[in-house]
Amino acid sequence: MPADFDTPLYSLQNVRLTFGVHPVFTGLDLFIKKGDKTCLIGRNGSGKSTLLKVIAGVIEPDEGEKFIQPGTKIAYMAQESDFSEYATLRDAVIAGLRDSADTYKADILIDKLGLAAEQNPKSASGGERKKAALAQALAGEPDILLLDEPTNHLDITTIEKLEKTVKDFTGAVIVISHDRAFLKSVSTSTIWLDRGKTHAQDKGYEAFEEWQDKILTAEEVEQSRLAQRIERETQWLHKGVTARRKRNMGRLRRLQELRQQRKDQIKQTGSVELAIDKGAILSKLVIEAKHLEKSFNGRPLIKDFSFRLMRGNKIGIVGPNGAGKTTLIKVLTGRIPPDSGTVRLMKNLEEAYFDQNRMTLDPNKTLRETLCPDGGDTVFVRGTPRHIMSYLKDFLFSPTQADTPVAALSGGEKNRLVLAQTLAKPSNFLVLDEPTNDLDMDTLDLLQDALMNYDGTVLIVSHDRDFLDNVATSLLYMNGDGSIVEHVGTYTDLLEKLKEREKTAVKSADKQPKVQREKPQQPARLSFKNKRLLEILPAEVEALEKQIAVLEEKLADPNFYMQNPALFAQTTADLERLKTEKDEKESLWLEIADSV
Repeated sequence: MPADFDTPLYSLQNVRLTFGVHPVFTGLDLFIKKGDKTCLIGRNGSGKSTLLKVIAGVIEPDEGEKFIQPGTKIAYMAQESDFSEYATLRDAVIAGLRDSADTYKADILIDKLGLAAEQNPKSASGGERKKAALAQALAGEPDILLLDEPTNHLDITTIEKLEKTVKDFTGAVIVISHDRAFLKSVSTSTIWLDRGKTHAQDKGYEAFEEWQDKILTAEEVEQSRLAQRIERETQWLHKGVTARRKRNMGRLRRLQELRQQRKDQIKQTGSVELAIDKGAILSKLVIEAKHLEKSFNGRPLIKDFSFRLMRGNKIGIVGPNGAGKTTLIKVLTGRIPPDSGTVRLMKNLEEAYFDQNRMTLDPNKTLRETLCPDGGDTVFVRGTPRHIMSYLKDFLFSPTQADTPVAALSGGEKNRLVLAQTLAKPSNFLVLDEPTNDLDMDTLDLLQDALMNYDGTVLIVSHDRDFLDNVATSLLYMNGDGSIVEHVGTYTDLLEKLKEREKTAVKSADKQPKVQREKPQQPARLSFKNKRLLEILPAEVEALEKQIAVLEEKLADPNFYMQNPALFAQTTADLERLKTEKDEKESLWLEIADSV
C-alpha cells in the first residue's frame, strides 16, 4: 500500500555514530515524510553531510533503529561527484535512470537544466558538473532526494531553476545549503543538528533564527534550574547568536549609508562638469577604468566599460556563468590586460585575495603556527597586535584548538582559518572571487561582519543573494553580451527589475505585427580550436601549478638569497611570470567551459 503524507518514508531512532573516540551522533532521531521540503542546519563539522550519508546508506550507524518504507528509492547528491568513468555529462545523467532505455527522461532533465550534455566531465566547469549531478539524482525518480550544497558553482538563473525543481518535486527533499535565500524559498520544515542531537520544526528556514534563540534560551534556563554550570559551548553559541542579531541592525544601517554615498559618487563622477574638487576624488580613487574592451575568441566579454571605484566601496559583480565576471576582476586588478582601454590603479594598493578553494594551508602546522609564523602569541591584524586566543575566538575557534594541527580541522574550520589568515594581512583592497562556496552560515556571518568593519575597498564575485544583499554597496551586472551596468541597491531588487524588464519586453513583442519567427538559437558549438583548448588547458594549468610550487619552495629557503642574490632575483621574476601565465590559461579555460 502506498505511503500517505503522515506515514514516514524513513526514520532513524536513537542512532549513535562514532568516528574514532569522538561521537558524531548520540540519541539522534529523524523522520522523513512524503512531501517534506526540509533544510538541514548545523555548524560546519556538526555532522550534516555525515547524516545525509547515513540516510543514503553510504554509512551505517553504530547503534539505533532504521526504518525504510518498502520500495522507497533514495537519491543522494554529494558536494562533489566523481564523473571520471563517464565520457560525457549526458552519460553521467543516464547512469541515474532506473531503466537505461528511458534516455528521453534524461534528455528532458538535460534540457530543463540547460546542461552542456556532450562536454567531457574532466573539462566541464564546476557549474556544469553540479547540474549533471542534480540531473543524475533526479533521473531515477526518487522518493527521497538528498542534496548537499546544491547551489555551489551555479549562477542565479540555474539556482532559480533548481528552486522550482525542488518546489515541484512530489517526494521528500532534505537539503544542506549555505544559501539563505534558496533555503527560505524552498524549505517548509527544518532540522537543526546541534551537538549530536536533532531539533525539528514544521516551519522553513525563514523561522529558524528565532526558533534557535528560543531553544538556546530554554537550555540556559534548564541548566540554571538544576543549579548546574552552563555548558561553555552553549553559552558561547547563545552569546554569539544574540550578538549577531544586534550587529545585523547596525550593519544594515551602515550599509544603507554606504549605498547613498555610492549614489552620490556616481552622480558626481558621471558629470562632465564636475562640481566638486577633483583633488578630493583623486585622493579617494582606487581604480579608474576607461573604455575597456575584452574578448575571447571573438566573443565580447567587456564592451566600452568605464568605471571609477572609490575608497570604501564594496562592489558585487553578478551575472550568468560565462558572462566574464572573473575576467572583469582580473582586468580591473591588472592581472590580465584589456584589448583596448586603460586601467589605472591607486598607488600603494595592498591587495589581499580570498578564495578558499585556492589558498593552501600546511596540514602539519597548528593554528597558532599558521597565524603566528614567527612564533609567540601575537597576531598582527593589518598592523594591529592581537592576542592569538582573542583572534581565534573571533573566528569561532576555542582556545583549546590553538595547538591543534590543521589536518584535524573540518572543511568549514579550515575555511574559517583561511579567512582569519587572509583578513589579518596588511591590505586596503580585498578581492573575493566566489568566497561563499563551501562556507557554512556561521562563517558567512563572520565574513559579512568582517567586510562591514573593513575600512578598505572590496570587489566581490558571488551568486549568493543574501550575502550580497547584506554586503554590497552596489552591483555590476554583466548580461553576457559584453554590456555592464551598475545598480545601487540589493541583488534581490536587481533581479526583480530584470524580471520586470523581461516581462515588458515580452508584452511589447506580443503587440508587434506577427512576423515569421526565427528558428530558436541553438546552443553554442565549440570550434575545433576551443575543443582542443578544453582538452589541454587543465593539464597545462596543473603543470604550471607544480612549477610554481617548486619555485615557492626554493624562495622559502632563508639561505637562498644570501647564497645567490642574482639567482634569487631571477627565481622571483620566473615565479611572477608563471603565475601570470597560469592566471591567463585558467581564465581562458573557465570562459570556454562556461560559454557552452
